[in-house]
Amino acid sequence: MKGFKNILVGFSVSFIGSIPLGYLNVFGFEIYTAFGIEELVLYLLGVIFVEAFVIYFTLIFANRLVNNKKLMKIIDILGILFLLVLAYSFYSLSSGTTVNHHYLEKYVSYSPFLIGLILSSLNFLQVPFWTGWNLYLINGDYIKTEKSLKFYYVVGTLIGTFSGMIALVYFLHSLSQNTENFSKYLMPVIIPVFFIVLASIQGCKVFKKYFR
Repeated sequence: MKGFKNILVGFSVSFIGSIPLGYLNVFGFEIYTAFGIEELVLYLLGVIFVEAFVIYFTLIFANRLVNNKKLMKIIDILGILFLLVLAYSFYSLSSGTTVNHHYLEKYVSYSPFLIGLILSSLNFLQVPFWTGWNLYLINGDYIKTEKSLKFYYVVGTLIGTFSGMIALVYFLHSLSQNTENFSKYLMPVIIPVFFIVLASIQGCKVFKKYFR
């Protein structure tokens, strides 16, 4: 029963956390649109492979990470910079108002799984996200982490991330197919603006947390 509860809690937190549009979902949408479901699945497997290690180690060292202010500050600032780099990258890769998938071809031809590994490894914001959630769930006695129970929780989170991301990718694809303006302005406008907004929100959090 404890194992099932860990899976359910892990799935719920991870599914909801993966729904908001982030750069991993955006790349997943681009890969699915250009190359199909098989490449998308390989990409997502690469993403959750890295996430498994992040969740496991933040689960074990949550208290130490939270108390290491210098490390958390560096991670938070890197997250802001990376979001701004992504905004510029998507804008520069767009050709006018036409979405161009050619920039993905040389990468996907090697391994979508590898793309997932690399991009997930660069997702600095998942460290404070999972550190905070794991600490909250442990302190609130929502999950048990003794012996093998922690692995039930990790499995639940991975299933939640995979399910949430693939659901959002399908939703974005359906939206792009049925809404001409969405597809037309997705790459050159919507995605860059979205990442700039995310960077601004994260910047405000960092300022309040470390500089006030």
